[in-house]
Amino acid sequence: MLEKRHFTVSPDDAGQRLDRFLTTQLPDLSRSRIAELIDEGHVRVNGARAKRAHRVAAGEGIEVVVLPRPSLDAVPEAIPLEILYEDDDLLVVNKPAGMTVHGGAGAARGTLVNALLHHFKKLSTVGGPLRPGIVHRLDKDTSGALVVARNDAAHRRLAEQFQKRTVEKTYLALVHGRLKRDAGTIDLPVARDLARRTRMTTRRGEGREARTDWKVLARLESFTLVLVRIHTGRTHQIRVHFSALGHPVVGDTLYGAPRQPRGPRGGVALPPLGRNFLHAARISFEHPRTGRRVTVTAPMPPELERFARELARALGAKEDLLAAVVDAGQGTL
Repeated sequence: MLEKRHFTVSPDDAGQRLDRFLTTQLPDLSRSRIAELIDEGHVRVNGARAKRAHRVAAGEGIEVVVLPRPSLDAVPEAIPLEILYEDDDLLVVNKPAGMTVHGGAGAARGTLVNALLHHFKKLSTVGGPLRPGIVHRLDKDTSGALVVARNDAAHRRLAEQFQKRTVEKTYLALVHGRLKRDAGTIDLPVARDLARRTRMTTRRGEGREARTDWKVLARLESFTLVLVRIHTGRTHQIRVHFSALGHPVVGDTLYGAPRQPRGPRGGVALPPLGRNFLHAARISFEHPRTGRRVTVTAPMPPELERFARELARALGAKEDLLAAVVDAGQGTL
């Protein structure tokens, strides 16, 4: 059922972007839903379609046709999956970079969930119709080991372990700059960046507790390969923590990494990586049925091994970096 709403721009509101003006006028709708309505042509300014960035003027008449958002259900898609571990209760998959874990408003295709539904007809239902089986997530541009629940009982027991922080999550990251110490802990709180909503920040006092432990595996001039263990699961935690130290993850342009990595003092440039050099190399947890410890290692993606080789070669360095990356992929960390 559709609903039409009408507004007249007051002099006090003149000059605002259309999307921001409607956000204040329609507090019952999310910002993303308002943006969708504008993009789909359901918002008219003086009878004509307008863009989100349109600056409203005093006296303009705005009509909004509020349509219910269509329900989204994840559907099976024939997308390849690399299964690292499988039994009747759970799976561990090696998620590739570039793949979103599950769909959301306006997008429910090409995700890990779509692939899972094609390969495994039944998954847990605890997470809802868009997130069957999903107990935890990895960022779109982060690869590696991810646990999936095949039934509701397993889902609840696994979720309890994540909540109690007994799941051990180990990552491999290549960061810009030379970390001076051999190991350390970052315990800066993480919160949403109010200026750039797609980012997180450590600069807001009301952020949520976050702890990241790290140790150096190899140094290569102006880069450092680190093994990372997180004790909390905040959004973008590893990325925002190392960015706060002034050592953004290679490839992570959202948090300050250059698009084209270079050697020290602006030296040789490498081809863009096209993803973040961040990989969930290992996950360890108690099996939800038997209680035994399950540890699964995710092989390194070929593009990360290839980039490490190119970096070592470009900088005329030893193969220490590549060796550490390969060892990580073979589970020897």
